[in-house]
Amino acid sequence: GNVLHIPTVLGAVVVTYNLPSLGDAKLKFDGTLLVDIFMGRVTKWNDPKIAALNPGVKLPNIDLIVVHRSDGSGTTYVFTDYLNKFSREWKDKVGYATSVNWPVGLGGKGNEGVTQQVKQVEGALGYVELIYALSNKLPYGQIKNPSGSFITPSLETVTSAAAGIKLPKDTDFRVSITNAPGAEAYPIASFTWLLVKKDNKDTAKAKLIRDFLAWMITPEAQKMAADLHYAPLPAPVVALVEARLQSLKAGGKVIAGR
Repeated sequence: GNVLHIPTVLGAVVVTYNLPSLGDAKLKFDGTLLVDIFMGRVTKWNDPKIAALNPGVKLPNIDLIVVHRSDGSGTTYVFTDYLNKFSREWKDKVGYATSVNWPVGLGGKGNEGVTQQVKQVEGALGYVELIYALSNKLPYGQIKNPSGSFITPSLETVTSAAAGIKLPKDTDFRVSITNAPGAEAYPIASFTWLLVKKDNKDTAKAKLIRDFLAWMITPEAQKMAADLHYAPLPAPVVALVEARLQSLKAGGKVIAGR
């Protein structure tokens, strides 16, 4: 096709919850536990499966209310892609997509809707982009990565997830980085892409787009993204994107300049 996927930044999906009795305690989750929660098999916060990952935490004996997106979203795609890697049953019954038939839970429209449901309902648990948990002062969990470490989502641990993926020179960048290898890699992360035409008939427009994309991967622009809690691309990915931008064409010819 005539479309390129160009990675611009990285984002994290976090598991957020409303348990005032825990104070600042950060709960730990792994993929298997999250599958059990979103399958409706874990319905109380003091369930032994949660307690096993959180020794010493005084878990309340209250209902665990699952909250998910009601609309199609990239956030859902990333989260279900992660769950899909831990359970044959999830793969067969639910799968991964921008919108799925959730086995249980309340729906919220947009990251905002899920955030509001979690804020309003004690015992609620949902998944949102990191920025929504931070700006609403909601706690979010640590997630176990393939190295066995429980990782707090941060700009550094999300960049580590992308750094752990070895991309070939001819990659089309459409790769999953959930559950990526790497000691410090946060497991529920994703590239954020811009889709651009490989060959644009309008030369002026093609050059503007190419120059804008080239600016987006500069340290200056990546720092601006970090201020919005999107993680910067690791250096090897930046190098691949720079090379790919050289291949953009206008009217069948490689764009001049740069």
